[in-house]
Amino acid sequence: MSNQQSSITRRSAGPQFSSSRAEVVLISKIAMRARAMAEDAGIQCEQMDVLMDIEACHCNGCPLKLEELLAAGDGDFGHDVFGIRRFIDRETGQLGGQFLPRFSQPQARS
Repeated sequence: MSNQQSSITRRSAGPQFSSSRAEVVLISKIAMRARAMAEDAGIQCEQMDVLMDIEACHCNGCPLKLEELLAAGDGDFGHDVFGIRRFIDRETGQLGGQFLPRFSQPQARS
């Protein structure tokens, strides 16, 4: 396979979305809260975009403590959710910029 074909294959693979039903329910609640928080601040934010960013992060190298994130205070919640939105690579689902959410699982921290 040539280098060009290899890079096309890698790019088209994209992030994995493999959350359980229970995780999707939590991620949906996180996305609803994030949209409401952004709306209160006068910032345009699509709930589906947040949902996809959180799930991509969770399933592609940085598993999250979803229940704890949902229950977090506004400061910690905003740090993680909007940090993920800022630093997620939408082609791979992985976080960049050395950003690590406060509510990431311990294995993501090593």
